[in-house]
Amino acid sequence: MPQNGWGMLGLVLASVTVVIMCSCSHPRSARDNDALSESQIFTPEHPTVADAVKEFIGWRATPVQPIAFPHSKHIANGMGCMTCHIGVNKGAVAGIPSVKLCMGCHELLATDRPEVKKLTAYYNSGLDISWMRVYGFASSAHVQFNHSPHIRAGIDCSHCHGDVANMTIAVRAVKIDMGFCIRCHRAKQVSTDCVTCHF
Repeated sequence: MPQNGWGMLGLVLASVTVVIMCSCSHPRSARDNDALSESQIFTPEHPTVADAVKEFIGWRATPVQPIAFPHSKHIANGMGCMTCHIGVNKGAVAGIPSVKLCMGCHELLATDRPEVKKLTAYYNSGLDISWMRVYGFASSAHVQFNHSPHIRAGIDCSHCHGDVANMTIAVRAVKIDMGFCIRCHRAKQVSTDCVTCHF
């Protein structure tokens, strides 16, 4: 193993040791937990050592969606991102369409398709679809991403989300990390002050 590899391995092992030592402390009572929840803990502990290690190395599971939503077909039919992701140009969150919105079209269109039948079953049961998040930041990053100023600045959705127009199921196609964001902010001469994103 190259010398730099040993250094990195040592850093990872030391970090895991600290996490294990912290997670092996005496169990807290319900009263202690209540006191902690009322205090101002900056970053809560991870439920397991494995969760801590996953966040440390930046590993996230590939999301498995309950319905294989074909973005490419919808975009080919003239639907833009904001048709379904309502409010993305007005606030922080890119809204996820409700099953009711989907059924606005699919009550009549493509009703024989297997994925539309799944959609109809959700609608008939009165449940909304539990979509899995594709992008996001670890809670310890303390990033508060706001979509609307990026949309107003003319940043195309594909810049951060990849070529969704040619995807069936949305996948993480772009590695969004602090370097990615800072490079873009510098290129567009936007503030790189910490509180721009971390607040």
